[in-house]
Amino acid sequence: MRLKTPFAGHPLDRADPLRGDAARLAELMHGEARLLRLEGLIPRLGDDRRLQWGRLADAPEGADVVFLGLLEGEPLFAAVPTEGDPDPAYTRRETWAAVADLPADELALYGGARSLLDWHARHRFCANCGQPTVLAKGGWQRDCPSCSASHFPRTDPVTIMLVEHEGRVLLGRNARFPGRSYSALAGFIEPGETIEEAVAREVFEEAGVRVRDVTYIASQPWPFPSQLMIACHAYADHDALTLDATELEDAQWFTRGQVIEAFERPDSARFVPPFPLAVAHHMLRWWLEKSDD
Repeated sequence: MRLKTPFAGHPLDRADPLRGDAARLAELMHGEARLLRLEGLIPRLGDDRRLQWGRLADAPEGADVVFLGLLEGEPLFAAVPTEGDPDPAYTRRETWAAVADLPADELALYGGARSLLDWHARHRFCANCGQPTVLAKGGWQRDCPSCSASHFPRTDPVTIMLVEHEGRVLLGRNARFPGRSYSALAGFIEPGETIEEAVAREVFEEAGVRVRDVTYIASQPWPFPSQLMIACHAYADHDALTLDATELEDAQWFTRGQVIEAFERPDSARFVPPFPLAVAHHMLRWWLEKSDD
């Protein structure tokens, strides 16, 4: 089963040669060029529940404008909001409501734009000398006029893993999760780690379980604010759990039947599965299909 993850499948030509061509970019940035309509970082949708586009001439005065790429040869732009989004993803109810019904290509386009715009809004000053930076390369770089340092949009790699033991899968819940919601364990990859090492460390730190035979499943760009979720599968050597209470409120082993029931009858099931925009939702479906092999 090939996993297709939400927010993946960016439909634009990223047009890297154009990013460094200031003269050509200036030609494309005419008043009638298409500008993504946003309220802060929340997308504005039309009656057709698709992304809305305005004119570049209507961008807020003084706002930085980034070049998103080309769609069928037409340049698309977006304006950097005055503030970024420091809040965790689970608090973004307005955003979830807006993007829930977006087609896959528009969801990916919005996700890429959101990550880029949020980075600009929260990185206006140089990490090297503290002075203000300026947008460069169409918005895919910020330069510091004071010390000549260059800064680039970042993506933080995160492992998210399904751990299996004797036909059951390990899922956990954070105290911030809605009631009865469980998901795959996850954690940031630390400097000097491989993906496999991060999987093993995170599972042991959070649940006290040693794992082996780590394999890659799929990846998902996650724009809250900007992570690359690296989905993996691993086998546990034992099923005894020792939870880190600062990370997990609870963790349990679930059978295949319990996972099926969670998808088919979440109101009465033992747990509520991750929502469809999350890669963990698709990982569990992948596991169910894998179990059928």
